[in-house]
Formats: sequence, C-alpha cells, structure tokens
Amino acid sequence: MYSILLLEDDNLFASSIEDFLLCEGFCVDIAKDGEEVFDFTFNKNYDLYIFDINVPKINGLKTLEELRASEDNTPTIFLTSYKDKDTLKDAFLKGCDDYLKKPVDLDELILRIKAIFKRENKGFLNIVLEDNLIYNQNEKRVCRGEEELKLPVKVLDLLELFIENQRKVISKEMIVDRLWSKSEMHSEGSIRVYINNLKNIFEKKQNVITNIKGIGYRFEL
Repeated sequence: MYSILLLEDDNLFASSIEDFLLCEGFCVDIAKDGEEVFDFTFNKNYDLYIFDINVPKINGLKTLEELRASEDNTPTIFLTSYKDKDTLKDAFLKGCDDYLKKPVDLDELILRIKAIFKRENKGFLNIVLEDNLIYNQNEKRVCRGEEELKLPVKVLDLLELFIENQRKVISKEMIVDRLWSKSEMHSEGSIRVYINNLKNIFEKKQNVITNIKGIGYRFEL
C-alpha cells in the first residue's frame, strides 16, 4: 500500500481528501503545518506528498524547498488557491511535480497521482477492498489474508469494471460489453448471478454495490 503525506490546515478539506485517498487504497497521514511535515518524514518514508501552499509556520513552498535540500526527492503535488504565474513558477522551481487549483476535482487528482506513479515505475498493484481483502490488479487475484479466493474470471472482470468506475453509475450495457464478447449469449439472470457472487466476497461492507433500478449499479468502497 502506497503512503501519502497530505499537508493541509483546513480540517474539513483535509478529511475529504483523506477519505477519498483511503477509498482508493492509500495510507494517508495529515500534517497541519510545515513543521509537522518534518516530524512525519523523519520517522517514515512516503511515496507521494500532496501539499497546500498557504499553511501555518512553514508554508508549503518553503517546506518542499527544505525537503529537496535534504535530498528528499519524493514526488509532490501542490493543491493551491493561488492562480498567479509567479507562485506556480516558484512551486516548480522549488521541486514540485504537478499542481491542481482548488476547488479540487477528485477524479482529476487520482489521475494525476497515477500519472506520477507511472513515471516513477510504481504500478497500482494492490487495492484494499476491505480489511484483509486485497485485489491485485496485475495478477487479477483477490486474497483474504494469505488465502486466494477462487473467483470466476467474469467476477474478476466485473470487479475491475466497478473499480475503474467507482462512485459512478455503471449501466448494464457496460457490464455486458466487459463480460461477454459479441458472439456470446448473456441474460439478465447471469448479470445478477455475477453481481451476487461479487457481493458475497465482502464480509463487513454490506452496501458496496447498489442497484439503481432500471439503469444499472453503483460501486462504492
């Protein structure tokens, strides 16, 4: 599981970002000011920093500058309300890899994160579905602890489709296109069977898959 350090002094905004990243399978720590960043980085290595610029004590720009001076080259994304070119230019000069302007689109944020990890040759191997339940994207395996669950290929394809479109409405047509070739027969009943098979792998989360009557389904970890 990849670790992200978030520098953000707005508690509500920090909590929303944290919840989103946790759902995406990351481990997240939150620093409220630049000094706390150094406390965290002294004790732990991170795969990514997400920093606000305007924070107490030591601002995000100075914090990153000091980290880079100590040869900490952890990829960094700035989330900022600043729009002037000089501030953004300074951010890149200090060593940031990307930035997003507030208010932040969370779908865009995860795309930026994936792009950075791709450049760093870090694949998204494991997705935490619930405590002790992991989906390995590269190997297309679901494991509970050390035990691999023996799931049909179409259930795994369905899980991958849902993960790719998390929190969006997934139509039955999208499911059919992913699970069956044009020459294969399918039915409403077979879709329901695979949906139920997928639901059954979750022991603690009861409402991961929601039926949107007449339209399709929504998947939320």
